[in-house]
Amino acid sequence: MLAQKLKPLFPAAQIVNASISGDTTSGGRSRLASLLARDHPQIVVIELGGNDALRGLALSMSQDNLTKMVEQAQQAGAKVIVVGMQIPPNYGRDYGLAFKTMFSKVSEATHSALVPFLLEGVGPQNEMFQPDGIHPNESAQPIMMETVLKVLLPVLKGL
Repeated sequence: MLAQKLKPLFPAAQIVNASISGDTTSGGRSRLASLLARDHPQIVVIELGGNDALRGLALSMSQDNLTKMVEQAQQAGAKVIVVGMQIPPNYGRDYGLAFKTMFSKVSEATHSALVPFLLEGVGPQNEMFQPDGIHPNESAQPIMMETVLKVLLPVLKGL
């Protein structure tokens, strides 16, 4: 969807989707070096952390993994966009707030671009989410793409 949207504006742009459903920041971090070496990207979009939170993992570990991934991509010459997420309120107010702010902290510390919340504008829960109430369905994909595109376009134009 993103590749089709970008083609008229940036015909030479190539999109590589290296995501793995259910992946954590630890998994992403372990795979990143080989992906950077293989693809030599100019821009890296990092959208990881949600599965860390759903598993109740230590946010300090998730934040460290995200920071290290951003730094690694930057050292490889890529501009980086960090994509933020939020978690359901049943994880507790303190954990939820710490999780939400983790992405802006990583973005600020690494001087990378930030999409504050991937699911901004997605809802209501029963129409745009799978039965689990957590994962967005196909109808949410165009909204999520536009949310990322708002941050991605200025980065692309700056290359």
